[in-house]
Amino acid sequence: MAAPSTTLFGMPVERGRWVFVLLGLAINLAIGSIYAWSVFRKPLEKVFAVGATESLLPFVVFLAVFALTMPLVGGLLDRYGPRLLSVAGGVIVGAGWLLGSQATSMTMLTLAYGLIGGAGVGIVYNCPIAVAARWFPDRRGFAVGAAVLGFGLSPLLTAPLANALIASIGPLATMAYVGVGALVVIVLLGLPLRFPPAGWAPADWAPTAAQAGASELTRAEMVRTGAFWGLWLCFFIGTVAGLMAIGIAAPVGQEVFLLSAATAAALVGVFAIFNGAGRPLFGALVDRFGTRRTAIGNLGLIAAAALLLWAGSAGGGWSVYIIGFATLWLCLGGWLAIAPACTAAYCGTRHYSPNYGLVFTAYGMGAIVGNLLAGTLRDVVGSYTAVFLPVAGLALLGVGIAVLLLRPPFGAA
Repeated sequence: MAAPSTTLFGMPVERGRWVFVLLGLAINLAIGSIYAWSVFRKPLEKVFAVGATESLLPFVVFLAVFALTMPLVGGLLDRYGPRLLSVAGGVIVGAGWLLGSQATSMTMLTLAYGLIGGAGVGIVYNCPIAVAARWFPDRRGFAVGAAVLGFGLSPLLTAPLANALIASIGPLATMAYVGVGALVVIVLLGLPLRFPPAGWAPADWAPTAAQAGASELTRAEMVRTGAFWGLWLCFFIGTVAGLMAIGIAAPVGQEVFLLSAATAAALVGVFAIFNGAGRPLFGALVDRFGTRRTAIGNLGLIAAAALLLWAGSAGGGWSVYIIGFATLWLCLGGWLAIAPACTAAYCGTRHYSPNYGLVFTAYGMGAIVGNLLAGTLRDVVGSYTAVFLPVAGLALLGVGIAVLLLRPPFGAA
């Protein structure tokens, strides 16, 4: 089916569709401000007189609600479209930050920021991904990866800005400014989002034989395939390793590799670049080599990085630290491109939104398990070094799962 117009955003459709990728990148910059939570923790601990565990609670609840909301609203995205859900989700995201700024206790902050804000991000997050997946059947992996690039890069912008505001006006007032900014950006940039006409494809592109024969699976059909469970488990393992790396990067640099606090903090900013770059990079690899081989390569890199950090913790120096953690952050970013691209390739795009929403619960479970595992191992053993061998083992288990289960169901691409 041809597009109803020969232009999109004033350009030929094949060029104009890239504007949707840019809009998705910018929207993800706004919602990715959740990764800047670490700069709020210490100031909030002073405001509410709480410890490290309590200050982490809003972030953990946020991630859990974010992941759980995705499958709940997936069907609504297909029914009402990305524009309406982006606007509604943007309002809810802003409300979460703004209500959090009025909190008088950490419990109230957890409910406002974690519950309301997390639900808002869960509504918004899938919109630009679904738009990119449908407008780019020819370069789906790269387009989706580029759209979610902003989620990984967001801390580079939002963390320094929030830190400066916190020093000037305090953490609660800063949350209000972040909320207003997120609301405005998400709502305005969500208004142009829309899906292509049914059956639309680029003029000079034809699907491969495997793609042409791919099945359009409903959520109920998807969960009965080994490919779904293989993808879910691999995504879960990649998230456990990646979010553990995000959570412990700075303390490992100081405690294990004896870096100064300033150096470790600066390197976290560098690692964020790798996290963002992993999304379009692994998305492009999916387009080139397919989801299964890309997933196996990603998990193999996680295992190698974890083993390098474990072996190098006895005096490997700063180079081991940088290489190991840069690789872990890169691979986490990669899964946020591999998983949506694999969902679309294996299960089609007709039911993509509810399907990927269910797949994304692996991210939420990985966030909870990864953070708890890192903290528990540190407390029990007394060193973050104990984290790396379990991560390597999980990654190697993931390679085996990918080999056995991550195969296209019913002739999908």
